[in-house]
Amino acid sequence: MNFLLEILIDMERWKWEEWAPLTLNTSLKFCSYNGSSCCNSTQDSQLQKQFQAMNISDPTCASLLQSVLCAKCDPFSAKLFTIDSVPRPVPLLCNSTVSTNSSQSKQATIDFCSQVWDTCKSVSILNSPFVPSLQGQSGAPVNSNFTKLTEVWQSKSDFCNAFGGASTDGSVCYDGEPISLNETGTPSPPHGLCLEKIGNGSYLDMVAHPDGSNRAFFSNQQGKIWLGTIPAMGSGGTLELDESNPFIDLTDEVHFDTAFGMMGIAFHPKFAQNGRFFASFNCDKGKSPACTGRCSCNSDVNCDPSKLGTDNGAQPCQYQSVVAEYTVNGSASQPSLAKNAKPTEVRRIFTMGLPFTSQHGGQILFGPTDGYLYFMMGDGGGDADPYNFAQNKKSVLGKIMRLDVDNIPSAADINKLGLWGNYSVPKDNPYSEDGELLPEIWALGLRNPWRCSFDSERPSYFMCGDVGEDLYEEVDIISKGGNYGWRVYEGPYPFSAPSSPGGNTSANSISPIFPVMGYNHSEVNKKIGSASIIGGYFYRSQTDPCMYGRYLYADLYSGAIWAASENPENSGNFSSSTISFACAKDTPIQCSSVPESALPALGYIFSFGQDNSKDIYLLASSGVYRVVPPSRCNYSCSKENGTSSVETPSPTSSPPSYASRSSPVILLSTLLLLLLLFLLC
Repeated sequence: MNFLLEILIDMERWKWEEWAPLTLNTSLKFCSYNGSSCCNSTQDSQLQKQFQAMNISDPTCASLLQSVLCAKCDPFSAKLFTIDSVPRPVPLLCNSTVSTNSSQSKQATIDFCSQVWDTCKSVSILNSPFVPSLQGQSGAPVNSNFTKLTEVWQSKSDFCNAFGGASTDGSVCYDGEPISLNETGTPSPPHGLCLEKIGNGSYLDMVAHPDGSNRAFFSNQQGKIWLGTIPAMGSGGTLELDESNPFIDLTDEVHFDTAFGMMGIAFHPKFAQNGRFFASFNCDKGKSPACTGRCSCNSDVNCDPSKLGTDNGAQPCQYQSVVAEYTVNGSASQPSLAKNAKPTEVRRIFTMGLPFTSQHGGQILFGPTDGYLYFMMGDGGGDADPYNFAQNKKSVLGKIMRLDVDNIPSAADINKLGLWGNYSVPKDNPYSEDGELLPEIWALGLRNPWRCSFDSERPSYFMCGDVGEDLYEEVDIISKGGNYGWRVYEGPYPFSAPSSPGGNTSANSISPIFPVMGYNHSEVNKKIGSASIIGGYFYRSQTDPCMYGRYLYADLYSGAIWAASENPENSGNFSSSTISFACAKDTPIQCSSVPESALPALGYIFSFGQDNSKDIYLLASSGVYRVVPPSRCNYSCSKENGTSSVETPSPTSSPPSYASRSSPVILLSTLLLLLLLFLLC
């Protein structure tokens, strides 16, 4: 104890020049830190002024540089901003190009440095912190305070040689998120997503069996649904699914093409008792007698289908969106025991003709608390939603609908009310507060919502990925009556449509809700020049405790995966970055690799899935992948201990508290931890 007391006395003598550790009573306004931080509100304000003075025009670059500046507030800022006792103008940016013998090689290797370069290289920055001020680095002479990275650094390699690196015993690299502590009081470096391949099939949707078992339903775009058994975690088993024996085959009803097919499936919350389930698909009215829905281009929305012309050879409203109900009743003594269902509709819930041949969404899912069916509908396609359907309150295109499928009106009432099928409208839908809205509408201003989910721990967090036009892919938190901006905005950017036969909506006439996360097309797939977001899930499994509470999403074309953390919790303020991923060496089915890369070749990522244990799956063109413990890919996770008593961390990890422990040994550990925090700042 004498040694510790001497250190504590020396701490009192330390003369701090700038940043000192403190416990925040409230969250900082500019920098997303709460709890322990090396900034107070005054220093937070100083960083905000520095950021504003940089005058960064590109919002994505601005977001990255804000996080870089705010790293000064991290409890481990001393390790972030100091290498070999030499202070740095910016934190050490995580760089995946570290050598294989570095301490980072068996941990996560997030390439945040490349992300900063790729996003900001052509953006003018006033008084840039990335001028070549590090001794020995080969930047070009700077003649102006207003610079682009490409004007002072010859290449990404030079830039990341100067500002990038990996975590070591003497330093910590920064990946865009706050550094967390492990149980020993040392920083936990960022880690990656470890996957195992359990199936070779290609599926578009996955729904956990409502009976709570280890079974799940898988559907493909052609129109088949299978019932599969998921192997226990760590068993080495594969997905038990008989492709030759589908649960139900609807291919005779489904019109399948590149943009058409079976888009989603949903099972009634009381499926184990009533055996009801639903399918969302497209039909061709030229081939299916039941494909007779009203055209979405009609006089109610000032649209004349005779003036639309053909689209990819199809007549207006030739293809239609359908939601149909089916049952397993009669096929087994109990619905949960059913292994097959008859392909005979119980009733048609919804049928509507589509004006064009793209952007028609189609996912369906039941709300976890209200039991209503949510139906995600795109804007109907065309070049930039020419008829402005997404903002038209009398159109269901570009909307999320909320339907009651338990209380079915009579045919006369359905006709009188002008409904699209056999459903009723929940009385608390937004139309009760906004008389201009169609009763079915829950939210509007979406372009093409693709994969939405409710957070299993916070059902109010209804997350939707929304596919962009040419610039931005976004994730939104969907709320009652929310307007998500399209086509007044594309993500956070004002949008101007090339043609507007259906009229425009002024920005001043709406109160748009902007995305909580997303990415520019320029950030991914520069060769293909295309991007399409795949919405995912909040990770709520204990399989990877370091991923717990993060929202996972992906891109169809690039194969990139993002993880987003919310800080403070329940604030709606997210920071996200791409994460590394790898296949476990002991994966039950061998993963193929991307040529000249260690990355697994997933192909196209179509969807995410979640089972009854809250484990997360990737449904890709190359097969079915499950997230497994990070240690199986040699990723470091300080919270992974192989037991069921893992402490549930908040979505953004923070230093653990030892205040409630009272033994002498723990008290000494507490003092040492406080000492560490104090010295590191």
